[in-house]
Amino acid sequence: MSSTSKKSDPPAPGDTVSFGFKTVAEGDRQGLVNDIFSAVAGRYDLMNDLMSGGLHRLWKDDVIGWLAPPRSAQAFRLLDVAGGTGDLTERFLRVGGPGCTATLFDINPEMLAAGRKRLAGAGLAERVAFAIGNAEALPFPDKSFDAYTIGFGIRNVTHIDKALSEAYRVLKTGGRFLCIEFSRCEVPLLDRVYDFHSFEVIPRLGQLTAGNAEAYRYLVESIRKFPKQETFAGMIGAAGFSRAAYRNLTGGIAAIHSGWRL
Repeated sequence: MSSTSKKSDPPAPGDTVSFGFKTVAEGDRQGLVNDIFSAVAGRYDLMNDLMSGGLHRLWKDDVIGWLAPPRSAQAFRLLDVAGGTGDLTERFLRVGGPGCTATLFDINPEMLAAGRKRLAGAGLAERVAFAIGNAEALPFPDKSFDAYTIGFGIRNVTHIDKALSEAYRVLKTGGRFLCIEFSRCEVPLLDRVYDFHSFEVIPRLGQLTAGNAEAYRYLVESIRKFPKQETFAGMIGAAGFSRAAYRNLTGGIAAIHSGWRL
């Protein structure tokens, strides 16, 4: 299945937003982000291995563990936004029962193709719909899904508040929002080690493994521009979600954020 996003209001002339540590025209940002992920789509999982030391695999297990999808034949629909290579979707379907289905949604065709390939290889593609579009304007009816996940993707959205509002809109009453994102390390000394790894090591590894140091540099910078844990939890609450909470992972290098539509 494929879809196109709904149109949103065009940016006003002169509006600018951050793109890593740079400032770019608001209307240009999404295209620049798309170029980054088109360049790394074939090595996206390797990219996350480099950025997390392989821990992202365990962290994503934690996301699905906190979601706790039903293991019965009860119908349960997941929308996996910015789902990319489909690793969260795959975990969800392996843990959940036969009533669990997913829609893998991404703005980037190359990333979605990687996800389709992964899920077909895992024998799970028949339980997945695939859709292309923008997280800020989801092409789904109100109250369509039981759960919404977004893994390491929301910091790449131009207007985070719009993405959160759309997440709230498409969730059913009682639906769950879960987001995992690189965050702010809160452990002294570990934060310095992680900063060195991020700014000195990761771009060099990106050059060696993917021939693209700049893509990895943007990804590191985008983490530092992302709101702190408490600030982002407040944004989730402001979008209408109840019981906004988060769990730090590995000292806050990453965090899982949760909210409910009640």
